[in-house]
Amino acid sequence: MRIDIANALGGEPALDREALDELDAEVAAVHDRITTGMETDEFGYAALNLPERTDTDEIRAAVAPFEDSETVLTVGIGGSALGAATIANALESETAAYFLDNVDPEQTTRLLDSLDLSRTAVNVVSKSGTTAETLANFLVVREAMQREGVDWTERTVVTTGSEGNLRNLAEKHDLPALPVPEGVPGRFAALSTVGLACAAIQGHDIDAVLAGAAAERDRLSGSLYDAPAYAYGAVSYALAERGAATNAFMPYAESLETFAEWFAQLWAESLGKDGQGQTPARALGATDQHSQLQLYRAGPRDKLVTLVRPTERADRDIPETELSGLSYLGGSSLGTLLDAELDATEASLAAADCPNVRVEIDRVDERGLGELLFGMEAACICYGELAGLSTFTQPAVEWGKKAARGLLGGGEFAESEQVRDRAQLLVE
Repeated sequence: MRIDIANALGGEPALDREALDELDAEVAAVHDRITTGMETDEFGYAALNLPERTDTDEIRAAVAPFEDSETVLTVGIGGSALGAATIANALESETAAYFLDNVDPEQTTRLLDSLDLSRTAVNVVSKSGTTAETLANFLVVREAMQREGVDWTERTVVTTGSEGNLRNLAEKHDLPALPVPEGVPGRFAALSTVGLACAAIQGHDIDAVLAGAAAERDRLSGSLYDAPAYAYGAVSYALAERGAATNAFMPYAESLETFAEWFAQLWAESLGKDGQGQTPARALGATDQHSQLQLYRAGPRDKLVTLVRPTERADRDIPETELSGLSYLGGSSLGTLLDAELDATEASLAAADCPNVRVEIDRVDERGLGELLFGMEAACICYGELAGLSTFTQPAVEWGKKAARGLLGGGEFAESEQVRDRAQLLVE
């Protein structure tokens, strides 16, 4: 992974080289803290040990019964689905991947009606085994299988913690089960069983994913000038402190669109605390140059734009044309055009003093995805350390979970009472 931060300097909000050098001294202390956390397997920091701790043989053994699957359906939500979806949606496979990560009844019905459940592997993912949305969807999937005469116990693999409802279910029905790593919040678990089981069923090289992550881990150092992940985290933090409250994350590859969704959860849930944080705005190049760039370039000076691209990709030629006004396109290629769009967007933002950063990988393949996933996790932790945040907690999310559970009759919670007592100002 490579980071070009030149266009983050001198814009508005302003960050100059002197401030960056001062920040570099803080990064040295941050690196020491992160290293200590990794060495002691401290909660959260343990995520950065996954490139060497994740047992790929264990994953392959658990999913071996599903090698004949035409489809893999992952049932999870948030961090229990987005990492797996990032890899699945970025890479081609003959085994199609779908995700039930919401409880929209119409979408769930449409999806299940479209699948041959007898040739579908179901991967249910919940660390606690109590996540309401995940378990509700799994119960619906199980019923659909039974209705079609499919033995759900032969088509299901569970990824969960050492105890809880899903662990009990796996033991009762002798289901293949994978452990969720201890000390790793869900949004940081993409490089574990949580993110890699689906990839393994699809036949992807999960060892290469971890190799890419390990390569990025080995580049962590006490200077942001030597560590791309820290450079991104530190610059994002410094610009946020100066008023860049929004981070528009814009990959120039449709295969990385879900990666932007994964990034949004990582950034929002980890850093949105104590009145701090940076709001992630998902965009897609070149599509959103025509829908959002106007705001980034000419709107409020409160944004950092992150441009992400692979430098190598399969290409497709643009045919010659008899239309004189389009002759410049003929003989070129779609990839060349997309690269030109990125270069033009980058220059346009810089000319308007809008800070932007370029993130590059060689290719969208298993190794490149490993680099990106690990790099952004380390960047997020670096940002959190610089800001003095509790990066690995999510109290606002837990509040909502309790409120919903109480409303459904799953216990008595003060949060659900506040929902019942909400004020209304209804306009009809």
